[in-house]
Amino acid sequence: MRIDGHHHLWTLGRGDYGWLTPDLAPIYRDFCLSDLAPHLSATHIEGTILVQAAPTEAETMFLLDIAENAEVVRGVVGWTDFDAADGVARIDALAARNLLVGLRPMVQDIDDDDWLLGPALAPLLAAMARSGLVFDALVLPRHLPRLLRVISRHPDLEFVLDHCGKPRLSTGEIATWQRDIALLAQHPNIVCKLSGLVTEAAPDWQIADLRQAVDHVRACFGPQRMVWGSDWPVVNLAGGYAKWFAAAEALLADLSEQEKADVFGGNAARIYLSGRGRRTC
Repeated sequence: MRIDGHHHLWTLGRGDYGWLTPDLAPIYRDFCLSDLAPHLSATHIEGTILVQAAPTEAETMFLLDIAENAEVVRGVVGWTDFDAADGVARIDALAARNLLVGLRPMVQDIDDDDWLLGPALAPLLAAMARSGLVFDALVLPRHLPRLLRVISRHPDLEFVLDHCGKPRLSTGEIATWQRDIALLAQHPNIVCKLSGLVTEAAPDWQIADLRQAVDHVRACFGPQRMVWGSDWPVVNLAGGYAKWFAAAEALLADLSEQEKADVFGGNAARIYLSGRGRRTC
């Protein structure tokens, strides 16, 4: 089964997407599953992982309700307030929803660059591990050394590095990112999501502009620890679903058929969908 390991849905009228402004005209509208369906059909994708886009539990419940009524959505990566005094209880309550497969604090938007290292985070990550939830790391390159320390402290928790850690492809300044990716990949409890790269590249990006970063991720993580995702509809800011999917296929063309199957679905199923009574393939 092919799985899109990272996409969003949103309804602007909900009012909790602070980052989504009229300046982002190609994506400043409602997006629902009927908008996504033609892309899934064209790429023969049969399942998806739906990811939060607002820092509210209300949006997570909204996404879970969508998932429970749509077989194509295999799981939801949601959000909870990791700074709340009752954070552990919140995680335990959310984990009761079987289609919740992970949580994603929006670290890239947190003012404190050292937030990941705060001692209050440790019991919450332990609660996630107990519940079999995945920690999706939405970080920028400067956060990678902090993330490295966190994953080493929590070897029983599965981490997913969203968007390859957002290398600065538009400027070509990726040497430090390359170093930190190699260090992260030494830990077996983190996988890398092959997504979001085109929005980090120049507006007129070509496949060649992505190759150095993708080749580095491949060399460090290997095809058994990579998960492809569209990042739709955000990808509409940088060429759209079809162009990114075709680029990913071209960049991975020399993999074996089994390795391609792993990157384009098998790894997402293993990381997100095993256990807890979730929808499997």
